[in-house]
Amino acid sequence: MKQIENSLIRYITENKENIYRLAYSYVKNSEDALDIVQDSIHRAISSIQTIKNPKAIKSWFYRIVVNTSLDFLRKQKKVYIVDQETLESYSPGINDVYNNIDLERALDDLPIKYRSVIVLRYFEDLKIEEVADVLDENVNTIKTRLYQALRLLRVKMNAESVEEVK
Repeated sequence: MKQIENSLIRYITENKENIYRLAYSYVKNSEDALDIVQDSIHRAISSIQTIKNPKAIKSWFYRIVVNTSLDFLRKQKKVYIVDQETLESYSPGINDVYNNIDLERALDDLPIKYRSVIVLRYFEDLKIEEVADVLDENVNTIKTRLYQALRLLRVKMNAESVEEVK
């Protein structure tokens, strides 16, 4: 058990920016994201005995962060809009920030179940199976949601580019 706890602490320490960015992608507020990360770490340490596979620490902890973020959003019912400069100031030197404002807005317009799949798959670079594990869903459900999310983004982005041409 101590070995799993050490692995968890090492994982969190080595990936703190990614964990923060994941929480921030949900709440769009630095203080709330930090609270979520702290709460997630507390929940993880409190329930470390539930981890069955020590190799699955990443997806297990990401699931905790996602669930904690969603719990927070349900309690707060807040919507935050953040500009590109603010996002970059909290994540300096990382290449995975949203470089396209239209894409960021289109992502924000997606329902949370689609946005979660896109963020985990493309911004956190998880495999489909890992996304399914994090969101506690069937792999085929995740594939369907990913397809639908990409279709919705494509329609939204095409509609915006048509409006710009007019």
